[in-house]
This record gives sequence, C-alpha cells and structure tokens, in this order.
Amino acid sequence: MRALRATLLGLLAVLLAWGLFVALAAPPPYMLPSPLRVGAVLWARSGFLLAQGWLTLVETLLGLALGALAGASAGLGTVLWPRLGRVAWPLLLVLQAMPVFALAPLLVLWFGFGLVSKVVMAALVIFFPVASAFADGLRRTEPDLVDAAALTAATHWQTLRLVRIPLAMPALVTGLRVAAPLAPLGAVIGEWVGASGGLGFVMIQANARMQTDLMFAALILLAAMTLLLRALVDEFAPRLAPWASEDAAPPLSTLLFRRKPASCDPSAPPQRSPSR
Repeated sequence: MRALRATLLGLLAVLLAWGLFVALAAPPPYMLPSPLRVGAVLWARSGFLLAQGWLTLVETLLGLALGALAGASAGLGTVLWPRLGRVAWPLLLVLQAMPVFALAPLLVLWFGFGLVSKVVMAALVIFFPVASAFADGLRRTEPDLVDAAALTAATHWQTLRLVRIPLAMPALVTGLRVAAPLAPLGAVIGEWVGASGGLGFVMIQANARMQTDLMFAALILLAAMTLLLRALVDEFAPRLAPWASEDAAPPLSTLLFRRKPASCDPSAPPQRSPSR
C-alpha cells in the first residue's frame, strides 16, 4: 500500500510538472500536448485504445511466460551441465548484445506479422535477465548445505530439487522483477517493425500523422501496463520464495548453521562454576 501511494504521488508530480511546463512555455500541440489534451484523447478514443492495449498485453504476457520458462531452463541447464554451459553461455551473451531492432525484422520475416513474432520478441528481451539471475543463484548455493544433503545419502537430483532450486528461487524472482518491465518493450518493438494492431502500431501511425496527443495516450497505457506487470510479479513472487520476503523467517541456512549458545555447543570448553 505504501509503494502504491508513493507511485501515485510520483505520477501526480510528473503530471503537475508537465502541465506547468506546457502552460509556461506554450509549445505547439504537435510537439508537446498538455495533459488535459491527452486525457481528452484517452476518454474520446478509450474503446480503440483499450482494444489495442489488450492485444499488446496478450503478446506481453505470453512473451513473459515463454521467456521466463526458457530463461529458467537455460540457467538450470548451464549449471547441471557445466561443459554445455561453457559453450552456450558465450552464445547467449552475443545474443543479448545484439540490438533488438536488428532482430525484429528477422523475426517478422520468419514468423509473420501476427502474434507469434511479437511473443518471440518479448521472450528474447526478458530471456537473458532470467537465465543469468537463476544460474547465478544456483551457483551460489552454500556448500555446507550441499554437504549436509550428501550426508543424508540424497542423490544429485534430490539435492538439486530439494536444496539448490529452492534456495535459488529468490534470485529467479529478482530476474523476473528486472525482466517484467522489459516485456512490453519487446512486444512494442515487434509492432513497430510490422503489425496491424497494438500500441506500437498506434504509436507509429500517430507519429506519421503528427497526432502527438494520441501517441502520448498510447504511451500512458503502456506505462500502466508496465506497472501492472511489475505488480503481478511482486504478487506472485512470495509464492515462489515465501522464505525470502521481508517479513519472513530467517533463511534456511541461517536456521541450520547459526552458532549455538555456549551451553549447548559440545565443542565449547566447559565453563567453571563460580567459587563460593
């Protein structure tokens, strides 16, 4: 609730600064429309904009799901098979370093102007943050916990499933939090390159016709969508790693390996009773 209040106050401050600048500088409406003008366009064309926003939201959600699944699988695979990871990880780095605009025309050419190319683009944008965060979390598992699992005669897969993956979930959640705001970017870039609908398509058409107020209205919906996705990830994150929330109990490693009191530690030297 406090984060929502802070976000709303920040948005209100931006709107006030925007309106004040337009009132004082009086730029042409085709360069910078006023917030009231953009609000009027949002109200007048709400049906059209919501329909296009829904299309972009579907592309984004599908891309987020596909990218998160592929990224988590890739991060897990590079840790399970280190030799494969040493070969595949540089290729993933090269893929991440490529400009998104360079890949978008190829994806549209390969998958067409429909839904698939935008979903793949959104998945590619969020793939590397999720894969990198999850792989790093798996590599940072405390050796003491792995050794403790080995003492119980647990197999490699049992250790992975019961120890390493649960302890790496907070890292995966961090990757999802970073990737969620990027997912709409991938879908919109795909719509810029070639589409017949969506917020990106609306922006391109509005820019070509100098309808800046309509373009700002589409940007506002895109910003609202980004905040919604981040809120969904924050709502879903405690289910993935309930022990990693701010109000949760201490981590499992702290509970298992914290220092015992001196009276209960068998390795501690015996304490002398005070002389009478």
